[in-house]
Amino acid sequence: MLIYKICPLPLWREAERTGVFAGAPVDLADGFIHLSTEAQVRETAAKHCAGQRELALVAVKAEALGDALHWEPSRGGALFPHLYGKLPLPAVVWVKPLPLGPDGAHCFPDLGP
Repeated sequence: MLIYKICPLPLWREAERTGVFAGAPVDLADGFIHLSTEAQVRETAAKHCAGQRELALVAVKAEALGDALHWEPSRGGALFPHLYGKLPLPAVVWVKPLPLGPDGAHCFPDLGP
């Protein structure tokens, strides 16, 4: 199963350079890395990233995260994946840009593997 992280592109490039992603500022403040399922990621972008440019969409193999991945209720009881720890880069399947469209909404790529 793939789960997704929306991340500022410069922050993700730094993670690629250093070999580790410890989280965006919101993740560090909350104590876990916020992730979304395919069904949740568009709403996450609209609610938390509206109007933001230079974002990356990072696809992650959920099963590669082991016991550090917890499914916790949020937004009306929906279970969201939260990673307690650093995101291991070998768990990443792909990284794609998440540009803004002419309507101001993010244009999502194909979310397949």
